[in-house]
Amino acid sequence: MKLQVTQENLNKALNSVARVASARGTLPILANVLVKTSKNRLSISATNLDIAITHYIGAKVSDEGSITVPARLMQDFVSSLPEGVIELELDETKLHVRTDQYKSVVNGIVADDFPVMPALGDGKEWEVDASVFKKALQQVVFAASSDETRPVLTGVLLSVIDGELYMVATDSYRLAEKKVGSVETDVQLLIPSSSMQDLLRVLSDDVTKIKVKYDEQQVLFKLDEIELVTRQVDGKYPDYKKLIPTKFDITAVLKKSDLSNVTKVSSLFARESAGSVTIELNEEKQELSIRSIASQLGENTSVAKAKVKGSGSITLNSRYLLDGLNVINADEVEFGFNGKLEPTMLSEAKNKEYRHIIMPLKS
Repeated sequence: MKLQVTQENLNKALNSVARVASARGTLPILANVLVKTSKNRLSISATNLDIAITHYIGAKVSDEGSITVPARLMQDFVSSLPEGVIELELDETKLHVRTDQYKSVVNGIVADDFPVMPALGDGKEWEVDASVFKKALQQVVFAASSDETRPVLTGVLLSVIDGELYMVATDSYRLAEKKVGSVETDVQLLIPSSSMQDLLRVLSDDVTKIKVKYDEQQVLFKLDEIELVTRQVDGKYPDYKKLIPTKFDITAVLKKSDLSNVTKVSSLFARESAGSVTIELNEEKQELSIRSIASQLGENTSVAKAKVKGSGSITLNSRYLLDGLNVINADEVEFGFNGKLEPTMLSEAKNKEYRHIIMPLKS
């Protein structure tokens, strides 16, 4: 293998894939990236057996070949090199890296030992707007569970209902749902949230379309020069629609900034009680108040003006409320609930394409 590539392109590709490589795996080669030529392109790949990312870059290839090299070393080394042309030449299992000022040798492992994700079968394929998909992912993925004892909840659900694609994640304490747009294919995919975080990381603003191909076990995301393949999560996702109330007796519409500010202040006094705050809506006063008590620190009541219908109170985890507020882009939000032990909903005031459901705490 012998080729020339720019430092900028090689650095970008290594940054895309190297994070997937795992030095903690049982196979030492999983800590490596696969460097492989393909016609006049160079591909850089990494995998942890659950997910694989490949980044293709242009290169001037003199001799074809492939090798795997330590991901962390290669990433740190190339990022330290000055901009310009880098020459890569393989001699058996030693990769010679040369620039005008640097000459280095990186010891590799033959590419034959590198694990490859199984090829996708005859699956279905569809396309989605990249910016819309990225925004939806940012609004949903954080709500997935990290508890491996309930693997189904560690996934992000992509589901088509009546021709509309929805993205959903829940950890059973809160649930985030976003309507993404119209898709003609009947989609029902459960993808690990860790894979979706990696997709979010490599999804640059330059990408306009995402091509999604899937079979019964795997999903492939194509984003221009990057391909990400991930396994699906085994299991059936809960019927989350039953958790979302169709109407609310007690609601408040107010500025997002006002609700964020009063929640942040109250959360400071709620650290002792694991973020527990009590929200009260008062129709007569047309205001929303949040109260928190810390026996060691003191107590706080914060009030914001709102358009209130109905009166009542409910106790929530303030962090979940702030998480939802942080990903809503509208100026005004709507907050609603029924009884003290029923789910609450946070959404944009003008549409319900994004819904953040929070289960109450016992007060």
